[in-house]
Amino acid sequence: MSDIKHQALTKGASSPERIAIIGMGAMGRRVVRSLQEGAREGLTLAGMDPFADPSQVSSELHIEVFSDLTQLLDWHPTVVVECAGHQAVEGVVVHCLEQGIDAIVASIGALSSDALRAELNRAKDAGKASLTVVSGAIGGLDALQAARLAGLDSVRYVGRKPPRAWSGTPAEQLFDLGDIKIPTEIFKGSASESARRYPKNANVTAAVALAGIGFDNTEVSLLADPTVNCNVHEVEAKGAFGRLSIRLENNPLPDNPKTSWLAALSIEEAILRRLQQVI
Repeated sequence: MSDIKHQALTKGASSPERIAIIGMGAMGRRVVRSLQEGAREGLTLAGMDPFADPSQVSSELHIEVFSDLTQLLDWHPTVVVECAGHQAVEGVVVHCLEQGIDAIVASIGALSSDALRAELNRAKDAGKASLTVVSGAIGGLDALQAARLAGLDSVRYVGRKPPRAWSGTPAEQLFDLGDIKIPTEIFKGSASESARRYPKNANVTAAVALAGIGFDNTEVSLLADPTVNCNVHEVEAKGAFGRLSIRLENNPLPDNPKTSWLAALSIEEAILRRLQQVI
């Protein structure tokens, strides 16, 4: 297992925070607007997205928006917040950590790669930076981590979403999503395979795997379920401690039905926790 933990970011001084949001999709924009509504003094925001129109996003959100890593580094952020997907963890976060810039990572599914976990740990040690991996759309992971100390026999994650929420994923090639009338399993396998095949929809499985018995040993079942109108996450674990059962019913982000609202809120909570310590 990696030594990356779900932990608070800390910096010793009370210097002004310069927060760069990586990825200007629905989640990134939501985080920006939430921070702006908080109107905290000493807080400066910027964004980075190579696939967005910088002038358009800048005009909409009233922040500077960069299109590449060089521009971002020249802006001198104190922390970057990744909301852009797995490639951004490797392509942006690693480089920022090496430069001593703290990072908050939302795309926890990227950590299914042993090599990338090792690279992140190397980069943060080299830059003496802090790395937070948010739990996203799932809760109760502190209990799962505690139970692991006595030994876990099994951990199973079940994710349920309305059929249309699986559009743009491998499920769309295997099933007629518009014709599904009963709960239908679209994937069954390990957390490792789930994170690779469904990176935009199954990041929560990676959070469960890191808190429990690892990517290869965590069982995953993903369902297209017409009986639900929200994103449902269920975790069952058995071990020496007894049995654990968690169920969350998360409303999706209004602008992106593939993402649970709680996932965006978990990023905001990590940022606010940092600000409480720094500002």
